[in-house]
Amino acid sequence: MKRIPFILTILTLAISAYPFPASIAVAAQPAENNAGAVLCSPAVYLQEPDDCVALGPSQYLTDMARSGIQLPLEPLNVTHLDPALGQLPYNYYKVNPTGTAFYPSLDAAIAKKGANQSLAPGAFFYVVYSERLDTDRGTYFLLPSGAYMPGDGSAVSISTPLPGVEVHGTPPTAFGFVFNPTPVRSQPSELDINIPLRQLNFEYTNGTTLYPIIQIYSEENVEGTKWYLIGPDEWVLARDVAAVIPDTTPPTGVTNGRWIDVNLEQQTLAVYDQDRMIFATVVATGYEPLFTRPGLFPIYKKLDLETMSGERGTDNFYYLENVPWTMYFDKARALHGAYWRARMGYAQSHGCVNLTPGDAHWLYEWAKEGDWVYVHDPSGLTPTDPSFYGDGGA
Repeated sequence: MKRIPFILTILTLAISAYPFPASIAVAAQPAENNAGAVLCSPAVYLQEPDDCVALGPSQYLTDMARSGIQLPLEPLNVTHLDPALGQLPYNYYKVNPTGTAFYPSLDAAIAKKGANQSLAPGAFFYVVYSERLDTDRGTYFLLPSGAYMPGDGSAVSISTPLPGVEVHGTPPTAFGFVFNPTPVRSQPSELDINIPLRQLNFEYTNGTTLYPIIQIYSEENVEGTKWYLIGPDEWVLARDVAAVIPDTTPPTGVTNGRWIDVNLEQQTLAVYDQDRMIFATVVATGYEPLFTRPGLFPIYKKLDLETMSGERGTDNFYYLENVPWTMYFDKARALHGAYWRARMGYAQSHGCVNLTPGDAHWLYEWAKEGDWVYVHDPSGLTPTDPSFYGDGGA
């Protein structure tokens, strides 16, 4: 009778402690009788070996490899940004959609006479104020311009989500930012019997919101629903994840090895420097019909602060003061910080690429005028005809 070498026996016993799913082990058993055959040492066998039988641990490791998973799992080599990057030294005030007026003095504001400027009704307005003044006739705000504004709205506390990460070496697999709390399941199914293994939620550190980051090894479509495999027998709904697909091939037209990749389908942004990914985050781009236009564009203007507004008298009229770290690349469409956005991962802008203030600050410090912005939609749903697009904005 053949004897299995002693060292192989010890190795097999050691690795058998790994919790291999029973369903996979049973499904992998061949029909023929392997009695007396030599068991292969635990490894990946993408081709059937001639001198041993790849069952048990070897079968499991091979199944995982075919799914894109190499065990042991290697963590992503990324670091979160310094929360200080997202701090803004301004007091922001959200004006009611009914609008407001600005007056040359406090008395004029109280009397509501002699306004020298006004904001007509519109979609949304954010202004900067220097001081809050509480009087027996109500609350008023002194603006940096010296004008006074009635309290027709509410002071806002700027949220500080910080999803972006510096990437130290282009990852070998796709990865993603979880922008919606989502359960992890053992199978790509939402059936009640498929009890979640755990929940992926936002993390909160010193007032900063961090998005969970997961690696994506493969995907599967089950009855019209896309799922991502994020670990051995761990699946999440793709709709809750903004995925980054590494691609170090420069877009046609990029000759300096530096570009910003904006994926409209996934709502993600990745930065490449000398053909290596160095940064990635989740963003918010233009919603229908105010899409962010696909194409390759150079950054043509950088501004530390910008006031942005839409066309008065239209349903999309808006007014936004002190928009931080703005970089124009396609007419009025720009990359910029969006302090008014509480969440990223959805198309919701007027055509610009919105980032959290911290992410926008990092990107602003890295980028130079003339660097390239590559906007694309792998789904093909975003119009590409230039005649479809106007000037865009915010």
